[in-house]
Amino acid sequence: MNTPKIYDLIGIGIGPFNLGLAALSEPVRELDTLFLDQSDEFNWHPGLMLDEVTLQVPFMADLVTMADPTSPYSFLNYMKQSGRLYKFYIRESFFIFRKEYNAYCRWVLKQLDNCLFSKQVVLVSFENSVYKVTARDTRSGGVNIWHTRKLVLGTGTSPYIPAAIKEKSLDNVIHTSQYLNHKDHLMKQQSVTVVGSGQSAAEIFQDLLPGVKKGMQLNWFTRSERFFPLENHTKLTLELTSPEYVDYFHALPATQRKDVLARQNILFKGINSDLINQIYNSLYAMDLTDNDLKVVLMANSRLNDIHVEEDGSYLLNFSHVEQEKTFETNTNYVILATGYKYMEPEFLTGISDRIRRLEDGGYDVHRNYTIDEAGNEIFVQNAELHTHGISTPDLGMGAYRNSQIINQLAGRTVYAVEQRIAFQSFSASDLPATSAADLRITDKVGADLTL
Repeated sequence: MNTPKIYDLIGIGIGPFNLGLAALSEPVRELDTLFLDQSDEFNWHPGLMLDEVTLQVPFMADLVTMADPTSPYSFLNYMKQSGRLYKFYIRESFFIFRKEYNAYCRWVLKQLDNCLFSKQVVLVSFENSVYKVTARDTRSGGVNIWHTRKLVLGTGTSPYIPAAIKEKSLDNVIHTSQYLNHKDHLMKQQSVTVVGSGQSAAEIFQDLLPGVKKGMQLNWFTRSERFFPLENHTKLTLELTSPEYVDYFHALPATQRKDVLARQNILFKGINSDLINQIYNSLYAMDLTDNDLKVVLMANSRLNDIHVEEDGSYLLNFSHVEQEKTFETNTNYVILATGYKYMEPEFLTGISDRIRRLEDGGYDVHRNYTIDEAGNEIFVQNAELHTHGISTPDLGMGAYRNSQIINQLAGRTVYAVEQRIAFQSFSASDLPATSAADLRITDKVGADLTL
């Protein structure tokens, strides 16, 4: 009987984070890795691949640069090999187009032999001290089995639609992730309504504005109290993605972490301020020639339900959050900008007894990004927002997380990991011993004042 090959690591899901891990692990000779994905090819958010839409992070947040600036898989090397480096230089922008980033990732993939597509993992089990990964080939229907000492889960987040709406299976109600697949049909509608906030909602609203000139009624409602800008481009706020802030956040009690995240939505779910200004300028220019602009924008609006009218249109029922009043509007098409949520893969049922859980059932993720009881076998990518904070979905921190994973697998420092990058301190225990006295002020009658 042949002894099965045992990989050092198998990654499940090939998005940007696991692709970065595949690229960074490729030159590490002592590591034998394999990455699997159920899709037929890599294609990053194809339904939102709008023209001239850029990433919200600088190009250095590519797959490898922040771990190894000399890597042959860097974005700059891609530009050089593509003959476009000087054009990029002349453009003088750190923010690359989303289409460009997707093409770059596909370029990296062509050079790797440790990534397999059309492989849907259906079960993971633990046998004889190794993990057994069973996958179905989505093209042939055949079954493959691999064995590995470690796992990394990179299945990512999925488009979220509220259950009450999803259950109705409404034909002309889509998630923003499907936008480009339906755009031609959308542009023929008499009225379109975008529901939700964030970058995707704003990009789609701006993309649909030309339809207003042709008679379309375009609406945008959001539950948020305003159409708020992304605030993570201020430098001291960006330090909240630093390793030391991750340390601080991870050490907080679980209930406290939830409260902190609820207050930090503006840091990773807002709209690029340039885009907000662009939308306003477009509306202003259109208003010059159209006294009856067929556009509605309203914040503080929570969608309660969607009803189908006799003519096939939809009646949307909203509550105005601050006024505590209900109102309704009619529309032909609805685009839900309701975001993404992490969905735990069903294939983990075979190893559920090996996974640490919080009281609410979510992963209890160790600081080193593992979720197994031993803390050294099952790593996660972009599934630790609740334990590690807002750096979790940040493309720029992907290389940092991957460096830590690779160093643990290799048992040595393959990629240097920064320990402290922030000017500010986050924990009171980080202050020098003398600082507490320095921060105490006495008023005229000798009472201590707290700063």
